[in-house]
Amino acid sequence: MISALTGELRRVDEDRIHLQAGAMLYELMVPAADLAELRSSVGQSLTLYTIFYLEGDAARGNLEPRLIGFLREEDRRFFDRFTTVKGIGVRTALKALTEPVGRIAQAIEARDTRFLIGLKGIGKRSAELIVAELAGKVKEFALQYAAGSGARPIRRTAEEEDALAACAALGIQRPEAERLLDRVKQEKPQFVATDELLREMLRVRTVRV
Repeated sequence: MISALTGELRRVDEDRIHLQAGAMLYELMVPAADLAELRSSVGQSLTLYTIFYLEGDAARGNLEPRLIGFLREEDRRFFDRFTTVKGIGVRTALKALTEPVGRIAQAIEARDTRFLIGLKGIGKRSAELIVAELAGKVKEFALQYAAGSGARPIRRTAEEEDALAACAALGIQRPEAERLLDRVKQEKPQFVATDELLREMLRVRTVRV
């Protein structure tokens, strides 16, 4: 199973992107809300958190493999939950996510069907079903959004994510590693490679301790 892909963003189309990962060029469908951010990242290296699924009619033998990519892992988790609602399929969900998932989660928890109806492809009946099935189940996403005062989470480069993963392997919790990385980026903006970021993060941590 492909859970994430790291590579160079080569092209952004209307509802999908093309990511060069090694010798392979992958096509990934993406949420509508991420398109503007992705268009400004063409040519850059980034990590997409992915969902693999088969599209088509199994009875007719015309199934096609598809990949969906998300800039943030929490967006992928919300998408998994969102598509458990009856009538909300993959395509519908991708089009509907025109707002940050945390803002959508807030609306669900507040039972704000008017906001949900404003999402592309979501009618009154669908909005009512979303609230009925998900209210009380997406609080974590709503709280994360509220804690950030409405700001979207920072998107890390592939090198930064690798440095954070290396810290995790050393037993450093993610929140602390994030703080170390932010400090290094502020004090040493010329550091972009994984090894130099990690080395400086560990040095800062040692000095601080």
